[in-house]
Amino acid sequence: MTSRLPVSIRVLAVLAVSFVALPLLSLLWRVPWARLATLLTRDAVMDALLLSVTTSVVAALISLALGVPLALQLSRMTGLAVSAIRAVVVLPMILPPVVGGAALLFAFGRNGLVGSVLADITGLVFPYTIGGVVLANTFVALPFVVITVEGALRAIDPRYELAASTLGANRSRLTFKIVLPMVRPALIAGGFIAWARALGEFGATITFAGNIQGKTQTLPLAVFVALESDREAALVMSVLLVSVSLIVLVSLRDRWWPVR
Repeated sequence: MTSRLPVSIRVLAVLAVSFVALPLLSLLWRVPWARLATLLTRDAVMDALLLSVTTSVVAALISLALGVPLALQLSRMTGLAVSAIRAVVVLPMILPPVVGGAALLFAFGRNGLVGSVLADITGLVFPYTIGGVVLANTFVALPFVVITVEGALRAIDPRYELAASTLGANRSRLTFKIVLPMVRPALIAGGFIAWARALGEFGATITFAGNIQGKTQTLPLAVFVALESDREAALVMSVLLVSVSLIVLVSLRDRWWPVR
C-alpha cells in the first residue's frame, strides 16, 4: 500500500496536468464539429493531408532503414565515441527546428556542401520539393528510432547471442534471426514514433522545403496559413494532428510507462 503524498505536491500535480490539458480542451471546445466533414474535404486540407501522410510514412521507413543499423552499431560501442556519436544523432530532437532547416539548406541546398555536387552530377535538387519535405522529416524523425531501438538492444541478455554463436550462428544470422526479432516491439514503437514526429514537423520543413500548396505544404504548414485566413479549418486540422499523436502515445504506452 502506497502512502499519500502531501497536499501541496498533489495540488502542483493537478496544476501540471491542467497546464497541459486546458489548451487541448480549449481546442476541442472551439472546433466546429457540425462542419467537420466539410472542412476536412476542402482541397487545401486534402492536399496537405495526403502530402503529410505520404512524406511522413516515407520518412519513417527511411529512419528505420538508417536508424536500426546505427542503433545496432551504437549498442556494441562503449566509451567517449558512443557518447559523441549519440549526441550528434540526437541533436535534431533539441535543436530549434528553424536551425535544423537552415543546416539542411546549407548541406543539401542547390549551393550546399552536398547539394551542389548532387545537382551537378544527377540534377537532383531538394529545396522546395517533395524530396525536401521527406529529407526534413527524416532529419527530425531519425533520432527517435535510434534511441528507442538502442535502448532495447542494450537490454538484451548477451547470453542469448553467446548461445546462438556457440551453436554455429554467423554474424548475419545472429543479427537477423536472434537480435532483431527480440527487439521487434522497439522496432515497431520507433517506427510509429518517427512517423508521428515526421507528420507534425513544421520548422525544418518550412525553412528547407518551403510552403507551397499542393507541393510542399504539409498539414502543420496548412494550419499555420489557415490561422490567418480560416480559423475553423485550422482548428479541424489541429485536432486531427492532436488525435494522431494521442493515438500513437496510447498505443505505445507500454514502451513509455508501466501498464497496470
